[in-house]
Amino acid sequence: MQDLLTIMRRLRAPDGCPWDQEQTHDSLRPYLLEEAAEAADAAGSGDPAALSDELGDVLLQVAFHSVIAEEAGTFDYAAVERGIVEKLVRRHPHVFGEASVQDSADVMRTWQAIKAQERGGRPRRPEDRVPAGLGALAREAKTQKLAGVPKVPAEQARAAVTQAATQAPDTAQGVADVLAAVVTWARSVGVDPELVLRDHSRTTLRALPGTEDT
Repeated sequence: MQDLLTIMRRLRAPDGCPWDQEQTHDSLRPYLLEEAAEAADAAGSGDPAALSDELGDVLLQVAFHSVIAEEAGTFDYAAVERGIVEKLVRRHPHVFGEASVQDSADVMRTWQAIKAQERGGRPRRPEDRVPAGLGALAREAKTQKLAGVPKVPAEQARAAVTQAATQAPDTAQGVADVLAAVVTWARSVGVDPELVLRDHSRTTLRALPGTEDT
């Protein structure tokens, strides 16, 4: 990691790389999203070498942002590393402390309670609890959970999709209503709609003939 940070400092030095020198936290946002998405694809590909490579690209983004912040005097990589280490210890009192849990559900309840304590008991706005950078299907799934949309039986959810598709107008709102119904159906059968559609798209793309970039 220190080698990576040293390389990033060199790239952003006055005699370094012009492109790297120009980047900011804001300009790197698309790359962070893209690299995280590619790592998620690699995690589902069954190819350990591809996953290792893509995780390196994610780590590059961590180093890049850390060096930019270091230059601004706001934080550095050591603070990033220390923060996550302290957070993991703090949120696992059943491992590093004296608390006890019965199962993973207990772990999640403890985790959420500690998160609330860290905020001083202040509730978070719903829009702050669902990252805007998530894929649209993943964001809708989390939104439905926050809104208390229940998991209905699969047959009922499927019927709702059919009804929505039949009644929806041919407008942006109509399409959104149908997609929301599809997400509800996916939740009812325990499927992550974002991941399965990504996998479906990847399969389709792999089946396409190769073409030269234009």
